[in-house]
Amino acid sequence: MIDLRSDTVTKPTAAMREAMYRAEVGDDVYKEDPTVRRLEELASQMLGKEDALFVTSGTQGNQIAVLTHCRSGNEVLLEQDSHIFYYEGGAISAFAGVQTRTIPGNKGEMDPRQIELAIRGNDIHEPETGLICVENTHNRAGGAIVSAENMKAIFEVATAHAVPVHLDGARLFNAAVASNCSLKEFTQYTDTVQVCLSKGLGAPIGSIIAGPKEFITSARKWRKRLGGGLRQVGTIAAPGLIALSEMVDRLSEDHHHAKILAEGIGSVNGLEVVNTVDTNIVLVDVSGKKLTSNEFIEKLSDAGVKAVSFGPSVVRFTTHYDVSKQEIEEALTFINSI
Repeated sequence: MIDLRSDTVTKPTAAMREAMYRAEVGDDVYKEDPTVRRLEELASQMLGKEDALFVTSGTQGNQIAVLTHCRSGNEVLLEQDSHIFYYEGGAISAFAGVQTRTIPGNKGEMDPRQIELAIRGNDIHEPETGLICVENTHNRAGGAIVSAENMKAIFEVATAHAVPVHLDGARLFNAAVASNCSLKEFTQYTDTVQVCLSKGLGAPIGSIIAGPKEFITSARKWRKRLGGGLRQVGTIAAPGLIALSEMVDRLSEDHHHAKILAEGIGSVNGLEVVNTVDTNIVLVDVSGKKLTSNEFIEKLSDAGVKAVSFGPSVVRFTTHYDVSKQEIEEALTFINSI
C-alpha cells in the first residue's frame, strides 16, 4: 500500500530509533532533561527566537500560544481555512475563551488591508483583538507558501496596533526549503512560532514553540496546566534533534516527488490538479470522473494507494520520506487504472 494521506504517517528512521534508545534523560518539569534542553536550544537558534519549548503536538503548541498571548474575551484574527480554525476542534474557544474572526485568503495569504480593517478599536461593545495567526505553509491551500513579503506586511500592521502575531509553522521547514532561504526569513515577522518535528521531518512525536523568554516562561506554565509537563521526555525529544539536524534538506525530494505526481495526474482524463504545487501537497478535483472524492478514494484504496478527502470532489495527496520516486510512479499507474 502506498500511503499518500499525509506526511504524519512517516515512521522514525533507524537513527531516530537509536537516538531514542541512547537518549540522556531527566525530569523535564524540573528542566533537568539534557536532551530536551539541547533540542530547545537548537530550535530557538534555527528559528531566531530567544527561547523555545518542547510540546507534544502542533495543536497543543498553537493552543498554548493562544492561551499565553490572549485573555478570555479576546478575538483572534486568522485565515478562514487555517488549521487552527478548521482542524483543532474549536480548542481556542474551549480553552482560552476567545472568539475567532476569519479573513478570506488567496492561496493562504491574507490581505494586510483586511487585517487592519478587522482589528477592533476601543468600543465597549466589541472584543479586543488579542492575536493574529498566520499559517505557513498553508495546508488547505495545498501546501502553499505564504511569502515573507506578505508576512512582513501583516506584521507591520500588527505592530502598529500593538497586536502580537503567532505563526502556525507546522510545515514551515517545507516553506524555507522550497524558497531556498532560512527559517528566519519568515520568523522575523512573527512574535511567536510553532513548528512540527513530525510531518516531513519524520520524528514520531513533538513540536516546538519559540518566542521571547518571558513568553516561553508563561507558555511553560500553560503546558503544565494542559497536562503537557512530562518527565524523562528525552526519549521522544531525541528524534527531534535528528529531525532538525538530518532531515531538513531532504524535504526538497518530497517537493520534487509532488511535482512528478501533479504532472502525471494532470495528464489523466477527468482529473484536475487545482493547486499550485509549492511543496509536498497535491489537490486533485475528481468531479470529471463523475465520482465524489470518497468514491474515488475507495477505488484508489482498492488499487493500492491511500489518499484523503479535501471536500466533496477534491482529494489530497501528500508526499513524504516514506514514499519513493518509484512508488510515486506506481501510484500514477494505479490512478490511471481507475
